[in-house]
Amino acid sequence: MYWMEFLTVALVHLLAVASPGPDFAVVVRESVTQGRRAGSWTALGVGCGIFLHVAYSLLGIGLIVSQSIVLFNLFKWLAAAYLLYLGWRALQARPLSVAELDAAQNVPERSAGKAFVIGFVTNGLNPKATLFFLSLFTVVIDPDTPLLVQAGYGIYLALATTGWFCLVAWLFSRARVRAGFARMGHWFDRATGAVLIGLGARLAFSEMR
Repeated sequence: MYWMEFLTVALVHLLAVASPGPDFAVVVRESVTQGRRAGSWTALGVGCGIFLHVAYSLLGIGLIVSQSIVLFNLFKWLAAAYLLYLGWRALQARPLSVAELDAAQNVPERSAGKAFVIGFVTNGLNPKATLFFLSLFTVVIDPDTPLLVQAGYGIYLALATTGWFCLVAWLFSRARVRAGFARMGHWFDRATGAVLIGLGARLAFSEMR
């Protein structure tokens, strides 16, 4: 009965999740710099962040935030500040010496908990995701659709997001990619930092629609 609605939700989500943004940039950076395990935990954090958006969309809190300029701007500036912080740290990257390159091979990866938090916070503090899910649950999904079915959509969205970014983590943590990064990684870090700062600045100065 709800298959057509579900397919519409899945298609809209596919187009949204495949477009590069803060989640993509952070998962790529964690995968390249820290390895597949950290990248996968970051992807899991991003996926779990989806549950946060789904929860307040079902509760109607997203509508309140979207209609309050003060709350929306506060949420937006918190997200922008976090992206600017991540970007600024990435810009501090410098070339490694031969000794440091050898030592870097033995440095333990970022802990699963820290990687998860990075992904969760990046996705959870994204106000554009707030507006996306609000639109999804008010425009695409019929208000008469049972909450249990809507919650099922939410579970799918979280799992699909996690699966997509785990694939991203796998691709960007491959040996050849990381080997190239070991010598040119500071440029990658700086480029990623510039992207994150650009996203943060664009978010900070964006207007509520």
